[in-house]
Amino acid sequence: MIHGIVFDMDGLMFDTERLAQQAWAYAGRKMGYDIPASLILQVVGLDAEGSKRLFLEHMEPGFNFSAFRKARLDYAEAYIEENGVPQKPGLLELLEYLSRHQYKTVVATSTAAERTNHYFEMTGFRHFFDSIICGDSVTNRKPAPDIYIKACGKIHVAPGQCLALEDSPIGILAAHRAGMRPVMIPDLMQPDEETKKLLFAQLSSLTDVIGLLERTNRDG
Repeated sequence: MIHGIVFDMDGLMFDTERLAQQAWAYAGRKMGYDIPASLILQVVGLDAEGSKRLFLEHMEPGFNFSAFRKARLDYAEAYIEENGVPQKPGLLELLEYLSRHQYKTVVATSTAAERTNHYFEMTGFRHFFDSIICGDSVTNRKPAPDIYIKACGKIHVAPGQCLALEDSPIGILAAHRAGMRPVMIPDLMQPDEETKKLLFAQLSSLTDVIGLLERTNRDG
């Protein structure tokens, strides 16, 4: 039986990964760099430190990552302030279903608390969740299992009785290592063969989670 649902945030709940890709490209142009899209795509699922390591490894010596990241954040923040937080299809429908059926729900995101809280204030979705765990509250980030283990502890549900909803291979690996049932709803990246082996299910949208829950809990 499934009793708990743990949500990733960027690219899963909110359509912010595409925005981030645009923002990284903009930041590169602003600093005089033509950064390949293939490199920017590798940022998906990484926290700030992981992104820093990635870019410093591939860019020229002396690359100013701090200024680069600030330009990226400024671009994304300006977009969201003007247009709101872009939501993934089916999000509200799923949250309302989980609330009606009294599932335990928690967010486990690599994003820092300040930005996460701002997104939830803007969308008004905070009341749907029992808890929110952010990347700056754990020592080891995804793909380490720490944030998922902490999330399951917050709602007092065993990992094996929780779905982990993720859009990236890094998040799926973290959920698998935590002993959860990883469900991938791909955003910018499709699962490779190694990721597919870890999946409890792969779905097309958040709406499809409802049917998965009903089938899983009906069949035991």
